[in-house]
Amino acid sequence: MTSPGAAATTASTRAPNRVEVTWAGAQRFDAGRPGGPTLRLDGDATTGQSPVDAVLSALGACTSVDVIEILAKRRTPVERYSLEVAGERADGTPRRIVAVDIRYRIDGAGIEREHAERAIELAIGKYCSVRDSLAKDIPIRWTLTLNGAPGPARVA
Repeated sequence: MTSPGAAATTASTRAPNRVEVTWAGAQRFDAGRPGGPTLRLDGDATTGQSPVDAVLSALGACTSVDVIEILAKRRTPVERYSLEVAGERADGTPRRIVAVDIRYRIDGAGIEREHAERAIELAIGKYCSVRDSLAKDIPIRWTLTLNGAPGPARVA
């Protein structure tokens, strides 16, 4: 149900995601599903990720789930996987994310570059709900190093 003046969204039969955020002093907060594991968020990034770092981590993890699943469905499972996510931020207030760079590193026997790149494109452009929740004007630039061989930069 939307409030008056709110944009209508596609109806869903799924229950909404819910988290609880509890203040732990200073700029520290513990967040998580009720009764589930928590994540420490820290505005100073001393005892946990900053909120912006958590958004970038969520984007990286969200796209990664899809990339790994797509490659597994092709029967070319990933053997090693990592990525770096860097968010460029605006100078003014709010210091929102204005661009993102993701560097994927994937290793696995039989994984073809074309298929890994397509998996990344699908993850960023179609399947990742975190990406779809960010402002559409934020470009996502990405590169892939596959089995140690770097590839060209792309923009999703």
